[in-house]
Amino acid sequence: MPPLPTHLHLTLPDWVAPQVAAWPQAPDDPARMRLVLGLAREHVERDCGGPFAAAVFAEGRAVAVGVNRVLPEKNSLLHAEILAIMLAERHYASHDLGIPDLPRLELVCSCEPCAMCLGAILWSGLGRVVSGALREDAEQAGFDEGPVFPASHRYLEARGVELVHGVLREEAREVLALYRRRGGCLY
Repeated sequence: MPPLPTHLHLTLPDWVAPQVAAWPQAPDDPARMRLVLGLAREHVERDCGGPFAAAVFAEGRAVAVGVNRVLPEKNSLLHAEILAIMLAERHYASHDLGIPDLPRLELVCSCEPCAMCLGAILWSGLGRVVSGALREDAEQAGFDEGPVFPASHRYLEARGVELVHGVLREEAREVLALYRRRGGCLY
């Protein structure tokens, strides 16, 4: 029997940090979404994993990013949103991204978050989430987003999380379609 695992070491692909560093400040939702969709597309084109990317922004700058690492790391939890949140918490040395000492942080996602990611968003303290492709776009591409209902979104909004849907939706849908055309594994 192999020894009990006692640690994890997670990394983003080497190309991610230089690509984000080269990106100018993103003053609005479409500019932020373009960065995220660029990461998602590059991830697919390099065959690094699934067609999803996310970034936590503070005042127009990405402070943490994530790309989907489910397949390469063989870990069902490593969605882009989860990694972006984890890295933002590491960046700010806080498990709560909504504390008054921090700037207002927002998560920009290439696709509406799945059920697991919605839970992580709630517990993270993020105050705003912007998404590109809609749930039905992901499902049409063959992905299962889990139990996400209109009530799920209303719950988050009632807890103070602003949700913005469908920013650059067509471009986001194209990344999903590219993944499918390239024969990407569904999970």
